[in-house]
Amino acid sequence: MIHEDIAEFAATLPPMRALAGLDLGTKTIGVAVSDSLLSSATPLETIKRKKFTQDAEQLLAILKNRDIAGIVLGLPRNMDGSEGARCQSTRAFARNFSRLWEGPITFWDERLSTVAAERALLEADTSRKRRSEVIDHVAASYILQGALDRLRHLGG
Repeated sequence: MIHEDIAEFAATLPPMRALAGLDLGTKTIGVAVSDSLLSSATPLETIKRKKFTQDAEQLLAILKNRDIAGIVLGLPRNMDGSEGARCQSTRAFARNFSRLWEGPITFWDERLSTVAAERALLEADTSRKRRSEVIDHVAASYILQGALDRLRHLGG
């Protein structure tokens, strides 16, 4: 089930189960996971995109192995808040993936997540080559952490 509202998403989550955050790009999918207390996000891996079926199989394996309860998809809004072609693509991915996976899916505004991830990697003195390898799943962790912080605020 896809939830536009994060409060509705939160109401469907079972206790003590982790979430996954996804940063969908045209060439890669960055994946991050939370702990079971939903307090912190950790970058996990970057999937090289092929066809939807193959991408979905890899994601489903991660979700199963990590006992993931829900997915937070980064929604790449324009800086003015409007939605363009990339948002439509993300929403289409969510619709297609929800046919294969029964867990709840929600969206999180990902504006500036890649910028924040790049800044953090630069501050950590990460090489250009290494940054290009990890930027997507680090961005996914920023997306997921934003959603986790909001969920904590809703719960408190």
